[in-house]
Amino acid sequence: MKPFDENGVFRPQSDGDGLRRLALKSAGVTVFSQAVGFAIQLSATVVLARLLTPADFGLVAMVSTFSLLLVNFGLNGFTEAVQQREEMDHVLASNLFWINVGLGFLLTIGFAASGVLLARFYGDPRIPGVAVAMSATILFTSLSVQHLALLKRGMRFSIISTNDIIARALSVGISIFLGWWAWGYWALVTGAVVLPLATTIAAWKACRWIPGVPRHHEGTSSMVRFAANTYGRFMIDYSTRNLDNLLIGWHFGPQALGFYKKAYDLFLLPASQLLAPLTNVAISTFSRLRRDPVHRARQFVNVLSTFAFVGMGLGAILTLTGKDLIFLLLGPDWAESGRIFVIFGPGIGMMLLYGTHSWIHLSIGRADRWLKWSIVHFAATTVLFLLGLRWGPPGIAMAWVASYWILAVPGIWYAGRQAQIPIRPVIGAVWKYIVSSAIAGWATVSVLRVASLFLAQSSAVEAFIRIVAASSLFVLFYLGMVILLHRGCAPLAKLATFVEEMLPRHRRSRPSPAVGTDPVAATQV
Repeated sequence: MKPFDENGVFRPQSDGDGLRRLALKSAGVTVFSQAVGFAIQLSATVVLARLLTPADFGLVAMVSTFSLLLVNFGLNGFTEAVQQREEMDHVLASNLFWINVGLGFLLTIGFAASGVLLARFYGDPRIPGVAVAMSATILFTSLSVQHLALLKRGMRFSIISTNDIIARALSVGISIFLGWWAWGYWALVTGAVVLPLATTIAAWKACRWIPGVPRHHEGTSSMVRFAANTYGRFMIDYSTRNLDNLLIGWHFGPQALGFYKKAYDLFLLPASQLLAPLTNVAISTFSRLRRDPVHRARQFVNVLSTFAFVGMGLGAILTLTGKDLIFLLLGPDWAESGRIFVIFGPGIGMMLLYGTHSWIHLSIGRADRWLKWSIVHFAATTVLFLLGLRWGPPGIAMAWVASYWILAVPGIWYAGRQAQIPIRPVIGAVWKYIVSSAIAGWATVSVLRVASLFLAQSSAVEAFIRIVAASSLFVLFYLGMVILLHRGCAPLAKLATFVEEMLPRHRRSRPSPAVGTDPVAATQV
C-alpha cells in the first residue's frame, strides 16, 4: 500500500464497499487470522511446556513485565492517534515516526542498563543478561509503529493479519527449535526478539512509505498530546495488569509465577483473540460515525450483545473444563495452573464486555477521559490485589475476576456519557446472557455429578471425555436458556449474520457507496 499521493495526502480506502460491510470483512479477516495465530500459539504452548520448566517461564515473565511496558510506548498511543485523526499527510506521519523511533532508542538503552536493578529486586543473577536481550524488542517495535498505523487507517487488516501470522509462526518455531536443543529460558527470549523484528520487516514491505525529514506541522503537537494521553492510559492499565506478576514474582518466586502466568495467559486468550484485534476495526469504524451518534450507539449495543452471547458462554465452558484442558495441553506437571485457571473462568465474559469501553473513548477522540477512568481501575484493582495476596496466586486470580464484575457497568457508563450511549440499553443487551450462562452452568454441574464424571484426573482419555461431556451439555442448556429468555432465536440469527458477513467470501455484486465519500450514508442498514 502507498498511503500518500503525489501531494502527500493520505488516500482513504475505497474499494466499492460500504463502511459497514468493509468493517465486517475486516473483522472477519482479523478474527480468522487470530484463530490461526491462536492455533500457532497453542501448539507452541503445548510443546514448550514439555521442553521447559515453569521456572523458565517465570524468569522471562519477571523481565517481560517491565519490557512490554516500554515496547508498547508507541504501539499504544501513536497508532490510535493516526487512526482517529480526520486528516493525515506525509509530513505529519514523518514527524510522528521520528519522534517514536527516537524515544524508542532511548528507552532501549535505558532498559538494557536497568537489568542490574531488576536483578537486585528479584534476587536473581540471570536477569541482567535477559534484560539486555529483551531491550532489542523495544527498538524493533518502534520502527514499525507508524507503518502499521497507516495500514490500519487504510483498513488493510488482511495484510496486517497475514504479516502477524508469519511473524508469530517464525517466532514460536525458533523458540521450539531452541527449546528442543535445551536452551532453557533463552529459547523464550530469542522468540520474543524475533517477533517484533519479523513484524517490522513485513510492515515496511507492506506499507511502501519512506519517512521524510522532520518538518514543522501544526498538527504534530496535538497528536503527540493525544498519543501521550493514550499511552498514559495504557501505562496505568498495564501497571494494573502486571502488578500481579510483580507481587507474585517478588513474594513467591519464579516457580509460582510460572504456574500463575500460564493460567493468566490462557485467561487472556479470549480477549487477545477477539477483543484486541476487533478494537482496531471498531475504532476505525466508529470514528467515521461521529456525525450520527444515534446510529453509533445502536451499532455499539448490537456488537456488545453479540460479545455477551459469545463471552458468557465461553467463560462458563472454560470454567467447567479448565482443569482438564490444562491437563491435556500442558501435562500433569502443570496441575497448579489448572486450579488457578478455573478461578479465572467466571471473569472471561465480563472481561470482554468491559474492554469495549475503550472503543467509545478512542472513537470520539477522548483519550483524556480514558486515562482518568484507568486511574480509577488501577486504584480499585490494586486494593483487590492486596486483599487477595494472602491467599497467593489463587487469591490474585479471584481479585481479577472481582475487578471486572465490579467495574464493567460503571466503565461503560462513564465512556457512554460523552458519546451519547445510555447505559440502560447496554444492560438490557447483556443481562439475559449472564443469567443464561449461570443457570446452564449449574445444570451442567448437576448432571455431571449425577453421572459421576467429576472424578479425579487419571488419564488423558478420561479428561477428554469430561471436556466433551461438559461442553456439550452446557451448550445445550445455554442455547435453550437464551432462546427462552429472548422468546425466540433472534440472538442466534444475529450471531449467524455477523459470522456470515465477516467471511471473506460474503460479497455483493451490486455496487455500494465508497468509504471515502459519505461514511454515514454508507453505514445505513
